[in-house]
Amino acid sequence: QVVLVESGGGLVQAGGSLRLSCATSGRTFSNYCVGWFRQAPGKDREFVAAIRRTGGSTYYADSVKGRFTISRNNAKKTVYLQMNSLKPDDTAVYFCAATDLIWSTSTQGYRYWGQGTQVTVSS
Repeated sequence: QVVLVESGGGLVQAGGSLRLSCATSGRTFSNYCVGWFRQAPGKDREFVAAIRRTGGSTYYADSVKGRFTISRNNAKKTVYLQMNSLKPDDTAVYFCAATDLIWSTSTQGYRYWGQGTQVTVSS
């Protein structure tokens, strides 16, 4: 079993930055691919970014490509999402998720989920 806890959300102005953290409990954390998803009010949960087990390969939704960076520190059992040049459309609850299978852009591809952290970008 893997427990994920997100942190780092908050309120920022457009153009600002935040770094989200996803702390995990699993002893075999390095065996898991991790993805970030977000859900805006009244919207479906959507893919944001994902990272492979070693951290060597990353994947991004077109909407955040060039602005967001996903990384991981397996020694700390933590995955990060650096968010720059934030826009009001980035406002959402952000979730991290883990899978011991291959990474996916679908929520259905992930077995373990955190509780989410709110990100609000004001204009």
